Amino acid sequence: MEDGKAMINIIYEDNHLLVVEKPINIPVQKDSSNDNDLLTMLKTYLKEKYQKPGNVYLGLVHRLDRPVGGIMVFAKTSKAASRLSEQIRNKTFQKTYVAVVHGHIEKEATFTDKLLKNHQTNITTISSKGKEAKLHYQLLGTQKNLSLVKINLITGRPHQIRVQFASRNHPLYGDQKYGKTKEKDQIALFAKTIKFLHPTTKKELFFELSLPDRYPFNIFKNI
Repeated sequence: MEDGKAMINIIYEDNHLLVVEKPINIPVQKDSSNDNDLLTMLKTYLKEKYQKPGNVYLGLVHRLDRPVGGIMVFAKTSKAASRLSEQIRNKTFQKTYVAVVHGHIEKEATFTDKLLKNHQTNITTISSKGKEAKLHYQLLGTQKNLSLVKINLITGRPHQIRVQFASRNHPLYGDQKYGKTKEKDQIALFAKTIKFLHPTTKKELFFELSLPDRYPFNIFKNI
């Protein structure tokens, strides 16, 4: 599917679900920039494909930050949205991310912190007043002074991955906001897999994307 300059990869679609690859630098929904957003693009796609009159329903059940690309699922009915949201609350909705971080990092670890988001500045910090944030990662490989890690989010706090790795002196490649890194390249964070139960059939669904073909992910292609 093509909308303007953005080519949206439709991974799976049925009467209840739409699974897509979110492009980098596109907001998931309308924000203060007023740039074209993924939700609007997908509603337009459905409206044109099925020639639907009026507004098209498409439920947003989870999010990715604007600079982050990767796999997302949207609900085509309110019932599907409710059931997917329940899976997220029950932690049966599972996502894994891959990231390239600076430095050589341990083979695996669990990070636990308390994170607090300032809604005026949109900055998340580690604070005793914050909410618990937990993730587990595994090292997939190292190249030069960079490490490729696979991340399982146990909680889903704003900017959680970026803040937790940066606070341990392993900022994400390209993260100028939290890592104060000097690279001008895109932040190296990607939503790679998603697993959940179909909202009506209850069948387990699993979707996976390949590593992005861009630096620094492409230096790990042989892993």
